Amino acid sequence: MNLAKFKNTFLVVLLSLLVSACATQTQKATKIEGQMQGDVYTGTDTVKYLADGVPDRVFFATNESVLTTKSRDTLRKQAAWLRKNSDINVVLEGHADERGTREYNLALGERRANAAKDYLMTYGISANRISVISYGKERPVDSGSNPLAWSKNRRSVTVKAN
Repeated sequence: MNLAKFKNTFLVVLLSLLVSACATQTQKATKIEGQMQGDVYTGTDTVKYLADGVPDRVFFATNESVLTTKSRDTLRKQAAWLRKNSDINVVLEGHADERGTREYNLALGERRANAAKDYLMTYGISANRISVISYGKERPVDSGSNPLAWSKNRRSVTVKAN
């Protein structure tokens, strides 16, 4: 067998193993935790409300600040409520799970809160009404050290400003 053919065969086998390992891990998390969708928490036990029927938090994937479809739906509800209550200002709190350094998680929490802020602004909420703060990993909603706890802690929470 020539070297090029061996390399191609090796790469195919390696990629197959990698893909199957990733799929197995995602299925395992879904099966064990029962409330995971990929690595984004979708349960309701930590959902609080900014107002009647308006969830106050959105969740993120590991090391991500990209809004999910569900997060965008929640933020659209927040924007509609904020448009009706133009006298209320909010603070967007960015959070991360326990993994990573303090500095990394503070920066990640800030990116998450800013992603939510930017989305609210696209729905007509003035930047002057929105403050951003990052708590990084300092204020976990679940102090566990497992995938379910981590997924609950990767969030941005909208609270009324004082």
